[in-house]
Amino acid sequence: MIQQQGAERINVGIFAHVDAGKTTTTEHILYESGRIRALGSVDTGTALTDSMDVERQRGISVRAALASFAWKGVQINLVDTPGHVDFLSEVERSLRVMDCAVLVLSAVEGVQAQSEMIWNALRKLGIPTLIFVNKMDRVGADSEAVLAEARNYLSSDIIPVQQPIGKEKEYIGAIDLWENEADANKRTELLEALAERDEELLEKYMSGSPIDLAEWKKYMKTASSSGRFFPMVYGVAAKGLGITALLDAMVEYFPRAGGNVEGPVSGIVYNIQRDKSMGRMAFVRLYEGTIRNRDTLLNYTQDIQGKVTQIRKVEGGRTEDVGALEAGDIAVIYGLSGVRIGDVLGHPGAIPEEAKLAVPLLTVRVFWEPEMDDHKVIGALQELADEDPLLDAQWLQDERELHIKVMGPIQLEILNSVLEERYALKVTFGQPSVIYKETPARAGEGFIAYTMPKPCWAILRFQIEPGPPGSGLVYDSIVRSSDLLPQYQSETARRVPEALQQGLYGWEVTDLKVTLTEGQHHVWHTHP
Repeated sequence: MIQQQGAERINVGIFAHVDAGKTTTTEHILYESGRIRALGSVDTGTALTDSMDVERQRGISVRAALASFAWKGVQINLVDTPGHVDFLSEVERSLRVMDCAVLVLSAVEGVQAQSEMIWNALRKLGIPTLIFVNKMDRVGADSEAVLAEARNYLSSDIIPVQQPIGKEKEYIGAIDLWENEADANKRTELLEALAERDEELLEKYMSGSPIDLAEWKKYMKTASSSGRFFPMVYGVAAKGLGITALLDAMVEYFPRAGGNVEGPVSGIVYNIQRDKSMGRMAFVRLYEGTIRNRDTLLNYTQDIQGKVTQIRKVEGGRTEDVGALEAGDIAVIYGLSGVRIGDVLGHPGAIPEEAKLAVPLLTVRVFWEPEMDDHKVIGALQELADEDPLLDAQWLQDERELHIKVMGPIQLEILNSVLEERYALKVTFGQPSVIYKETPARAGEGFIAYTMPKPCWAILRFQIEPGPPGSGLVYDSIVRSSDLLPQYQSETARRVPEALQQGLYGWEVTDLKVTLTEGQHHVWHTHP
């Protein structure tokens, strides 16, 4: 598991609609790479990346899992993500820290709802993507139909680089179209697909001069690593067919993770889990710099310092101390108390944008027996909300009610299992209610003045305007710093989103522009 300092690295997320065979593909990748000595199975609950008890029992991935291995001298960090829509928040967080992606499609079902959603997020972030068409041996498997559907619903720039051999039960594998053994007609289709998308190649193709396959393949690699073209390969993960070719394609067509290891630290926490003996585990993708054991680290988001006690690689419940985390790599950092998902470590300059996929649609009330300790239940769900912020556990003190937000019923079943296994708590959930949001119907003004009692003196005036659907909150200030000092303006900007968590009807207020138009402070009696 030990990784070489300064090694070439690829950070790959593996994504799919539920039941397309994503975790099985991951398991065979780990086996073929020599990372594991025996194959596990999703159905029997022995897959390495399904480490939670509930994942083994249910045969579904609930949490994004990290595995590291080497292939042909390249270190690969592979993140296996959940396929079920109820756990879309895990997919969303993984997308943010990946440099490239494998999208698994079923040769029978083709492009499904979540496949398309993930694809759109990958394109928004410009992440180079490889398509793996799985289950080629199934009755009804049709590689041509899947290609046509993928080009129609995902991208016209998806280009097969393999030729499947056999169909359905007779499927025996695929041949690389760049190899001499490939069918001449199929290779011609590949070359024509490239020529159609590049004027220089088209000119060479039409000139009739001999084709230098190495040159054309190099072009395909460059275009794929920059996210212009999307190679498609085939296989049957459950039988190990096409796995080594998939690994080869990842090394050939994916870009290497970059980053200046000597620069200032810039990283992001994309996942939080807990270790029974060592406490909070912060999964960190580092973009710049190097972090070592016992370093003092700035949590930029919370503006606090934290001491790194250990840096470890964690896989399926196994951990190994690696001592350092370099730019371009992913590892788990221990010792950062209070760290949360989304926290920026060091400076934010190198952190990429995120793609929002998951929006909880339902809110439910949590019930428990009167003899149970309220604080224990509230604390447990707040810990789980640290691991998945979209749960947004809220304790309503006056009503003495605990509410959480969820994506769907399977998530509730999983929460029930985790609460019982990890915390020995038995709870029930009320009937889910649809989450509504509020938005202003027309422009208006907000005014507030604190002039007594001292020392709380402040005057604020806001212009509030409706925004287009999906715009969220847009905040601005036109107040001079001489009228309201910058530290007071910063505090106002920080508090406005909090104030909008509950509108006139008790729901979050969104799709609006709030502009601070007037502000006054007192030289002695004003505080942030």
